Amino acid sequence: MATILIDGRPYEVKDGQNLLQACLTLGFNVPYFCWHPALGSIGACRQCAVKRFKNEKDTGGEIVMACMTPAEDSIRISIDDPEAVGFRASVIEWLMLNHPHDCPVCDEGGECHLQDMTVMTGHAYRENRFRKRTYRNQDLGPFVNHEMNRCIQCYRCVRYYRTYAGGGDLNVFSSHDHLYFGRSSEGRLQNDFSGNLVEICPTGVFTDKTLKNHYTRKWDMETAPSVCVHCSLGCNTIPGARYGKLRRVRNRYNRDVNGYFLCDRGRYGYEFVNGPLTVQAPLAKTSRAPEPVALSGEEALARAAAWIANSPGVIGIGSPRASIESNFALRTLVGPDNFYAGLSDKDFEILNLAWEVLRNGVARTPPLSETAQADAVFVLGEDAGNTSPVLALNLRQLARRKAAGLMEEAKIPTWNDSPITRLAESEKGALYLATPCATSLDDMALKTFHAAPPDLGRLGFAVASVISPANAPKVADLIPEELRLAEKIARALKSAARPLIVSGAGSKSRTLIEAAANICTALRQIGRPAQIILALPEANSLGLAMLGASGGIETASGELLSGRAATVIVLENNLFRRCSPETTRDLWGAAKHVIAIDHIVNATTSRAELVLPAASFAQSSGTMVNNEGRAQRFFRVFSPKAPIKESWRWMRDIMGALWRPEAAGWHGLDDLIAAIAAAIPVFSALPSAAPGADFRRAGGKVPRQSHRYSGRTAILAQIDVDEPKAPEDPDTPLAFSMEGDHRQPPSALIPKFWAPGWNSIQSLNRFQQEIGGPLRGGDPGVRLIEPSPQAKARYFTAIPARQVVRVGKWVFVPLHHVFGSEELSALSPGVAGLCPKPYVALHPEDAAALGITEGGRARVDVDGSAYDLSVRMVPTLSRGVAGLPVGLPGGPALDLPASGKVSRGIADE
Repeated sequence: MATILIDGRPYEVKDGQNLLQACLTLGFNVPYFCWHPALGSIGACRQCAVKRFKNEKDTGGEIVMACMTPAEDSIRISIDDPEAVGFRASVIEWLMLNHPHDCPVCDEGGECHLQDMTVMTGHAYRENRFRKRTYRNQDLGPFVNHEMNRCIQCYRCVRYYRTYAGGGDLNVFSSHDHLYFGRSSEGRLQNDFSGNLVEICPTGVFTDKTLKNHYTRKWDMETAPSVCVHCSLGCNTIPGARYGKLRRVRNRYNRDVNGYFLCDRGRYGYEFVNGPLTVQAPLAKTSRAPEPVALSGEEALARAAAWIANSPGVIGIGSPRASIESNFALRTLVGPDNFYAGLSDKDFEILNLAWEVLRNGVARTPPLSETAQADAVFVLGEDAGNTSPVLALNLRQLARRKAAGLMEEAKIPTWNDSPITRLAESEKGALYLATPCATSLDDMALKTFHAAPPDLGRLGFAVASVISPANAPKVADLIPEELRLAEKIARALKSAARPLIVSGAGSKSRTLIEAAANICTALRQIGRPAQIILALPEANSLGLAMLGASGGIETASGELLSGRAATVIVLENNLFRRCSPETTRDLWGAAKHVIAIDHIVNATTSRAELVLPAASFAQSSGTMVNNEGRAQRFFRVFSPKAPIKESWRWMRDIMGALWRPEAAGWHGLDDLIAAIAAAIPVFSALPSAAPGADFRRAGGKVPRQSHRYSGRTAILAQIDVDEPKAPEDPDTPLAFSMEGDHRQPPSALIPKFWAPGWNSIQSLNRFQQEIGGPLRGGDPGVRLIEPSPQAKARYFTAIPARQVVRVGKWVFVPLHHVFGSEELSALSPGVAGLCPKPYVALHPEDAAALGITEGGRARVDVDGSAYDLSVRMVPTLSRGVAGLPVGLPGGPALDLPASGKVSRGIADE
């Protein structure tokens, strides 16, 4: 610790900080623009000026930039010195010379960092009478709006976009006294993290274009803490709603998970909640009507209860996108032995393997944030950029991490961004990629290896064998190139202080997860640290595995075909995305009744005999478990209109209609969570993921509305001129009101970041224990699993044979797209426009041999069905391997990997 003197008073600060970090951590108001805690300091804006004194006798001092000055022991500074105050005011005045005075119509108004800093410095009057400098704006695609006239040239945008996120199409262009931040020509920002510009920019240059479609002032939104539902990482979010519609999603800081950033799918995939494909009422099919008939909630419950009571057997099919609570309620309704995972048998087997590795393996799964601190990474089979984008963003920091290490050796502060950026451009971190084809991380890798999944697995097993040759199983018939690569990767992992192995379910291959587990076991056996990240398909995939299920969809279908069950309850799942058409035909043909509980119209709800309307994540509260094993609570942002309700409430009410005692005590969410913790030991810590519904501070709940929330009497004026009673929320300690305690609540309950004088996202500084550190009181969520110190080393021994290319026999591997492969985000208009059309990916030489050109048509025969698809050339695919995208709207639902044939399509013959 160092002791610094600020305006004559001593303060203890953490070693290695600059003065700006130290002052903000201590709670001082020091204005700034170019500095950002994730990007470091460059001293470009000159806004954070303070006065530094040599000693107690120095009365003159000198102006220094707080962000570029180390907080050294015994340093003396003044924030309130008149010269420093005047300097900061003059900087604001320079910046405002050309800034438009359009705050009332600016999308950023009310949460603008420039507004806050202008007020903080006391600048209130513009003396310049000349014309302002103006620019032409660009169309940057469906996510980000561009208004260049508001720019103050802080450089944050290009520093983040180019050096942190790895984008190449946004840059700064200059001529004389004009600086322009944009693209060389109009067009969509190509980086999958472009939406973070909305929060990175301290003014209104980059704003949320989707919000413009249903604009609401920031202080008029109801907000609540939530969790992203679009992948397994569990990034924390703050959705905002008004008039019963979801308006936007912002990042919610969690140091252990996503930190300061979200991917564009997580930020902009929310509009499915407002879309036309939401289920609004119970629907039933009858022989007397061609279309489903709307029922009341009571009629739907009575019908479902009667079917279940009179059925010889009932099975429940759960969902990796439904909450822990809803899956457990279905499991309770049908019985544990009749509960099936809503995945194909193959995917269920891979998910169970991942759960076994995380539960019984020797390697620890680090929090997502720690992946940015790894110093050697081996990615085995996972296209993280498309399956787990924020993980890929963290892995991109490997070069910056290496540069920071070199700076530490040279005793240069690591908050000084300019040398880190220059070093990172010339140095690559120890990142090794082994994937079926090229990924967005290839440009950062020291070495890439592209092959079919069996050959990728062989490389992984070989790395383990090189690390621990006395214990790990050997791989036969390695060619010299593969052996050299395995040795190089093994050396990097063995010498690293924080080695990390990344794999997952993206390639749908057991072999890859087993090989990744072997590498971790080998590292532990030689006394080295071992960390593993397994990317899983959906928001609650690991939670579903932890609940336990009797099998996948094919196994469930077998129960129906055998006659042991006749009624199926499908929970928030579209089975037609999960398995082959043959399996779904068998299931529907054998089932007497199919009940679907969902919030989205899809192929399953369209074919179900009874549909019960479920609440979406924005209308419900519950718990998700991310791929780390971290249980995180999400809270409803706005109340659904009856008869829509949480899926678990539908099942509780069905059990009540059946006079079943199990759910008699489930009066609220806390009761259900307590039942889960009591029934399944691995969930014993689930209640501690967030405070219960009885939490109060100063006798009040935590308000979802800001203290400036307006229009409460006008929102429903067309119905009644009297202000209606606020909706009740018996499940959570949050209120649908501005009344309550606006002080910082426990971190799991923070609905928004705001502090006096800090209306922008920069107010987050006031909620952290230290700048860039955990939130006060600790970050949200609770880890449910940790590797046991007594875990025994175990090696998987099923090493696959080398993939053999056979003429006319193709291996189809799954390919993923950040926009399109995930079900819910693909229903959001902005994301839907970026989803590619279904296609088959071929190596150019394979395509040439078939006489097919780029964009031509190919016939694909797989799983007993034929598809006519467009062709994409992917030079990094192996010969004889074809890629088929997973989950694209309108694309085939196939259980990959699979074998089949490729020939010229009809249009190319």
